[in-house]
Amino acid sequence: MELIPAIDLLAGHVVRLTQGRYDQSTVYDDDPVAVAGRFAEAGATRLHVVDLDGARDGEPGHVKVIEAMLARVGISVQVGGGVRSYEVACRWLEAGAERIVLGTAAVKDPALVRRLAEERPGSVVVAVDARGGEVAVEGWTEGAGVSAESLAREVDGWGAAAILYTNIDRDGMRGGPDVEGTAALQRQVSATVIASGGIGRLDDLVALRDAGVRSAVCGRALYGGAFTLADAFRASAGEGPC
Repeated sequence: MELIPAIDLLAGHVVRLTQGRYDQSTVYDDDPVAVAGRFAEAGATRLHVVDLDGARDGEPGHVKVIEAMLARVGISVQVGGGVRSYEVACRWLEAGAERIVLGTAAVKDPALVRRLAEERPGSVVVAVDARGGEVAVEGWTEGAGVSAESLAREVDGWGAAAILYTNIDRDGMRGGPDVEGTAALQRQVSATVIASGGIGRLDDLVALRDAGVRSAVCGRALYGGAFTLADAFRASAGEGPC
């Protein structure tokens, strides 16, 4: 299973939100570029970077910071948060991002996501963020009236490279990921489903891996010292004791 370190940006800081709530954020670092560099040096092959200001406001809020991160690391980076137009998506890809992550656009502007998936094969990740089974959009601030399963099947048909599935109720809680829900979603689509939210122990990574999940994003547990990135890689790959 692929393990992807997450870097969430809010007001220039590396943070983690609790259950997607902007009023419940924890600041972990004031230098996002340095954090990206450390993850790359520790062996990460891909980073998941989220512009939380962009997700909330609908337009990129950390352009210079993310461009500096892309210039710093020589690994794959997927960028999300505020990617709601063709121009913004192409800007990130041209700046060096391997993938762009779209969430709200998949619900409110599906033609845009389909166009990008067709024109840029392998570059589109669709974020399927669910609270109580319902997809949430606009930085998780409003319900979309569609289920996670139906949206995942739809975007899979568009040719999305991956589906980032977050159970919002578990995000940032470190109480365990939605193993069954993620694995069930993977069985319904051909695109790789990336697990997100709730990882707090190495056993969580093992559970996801053993359930057939192909990829997982992890943030708070790494920043909080629950385990090291090296240990996370070993657990995800099934190498050595956990």
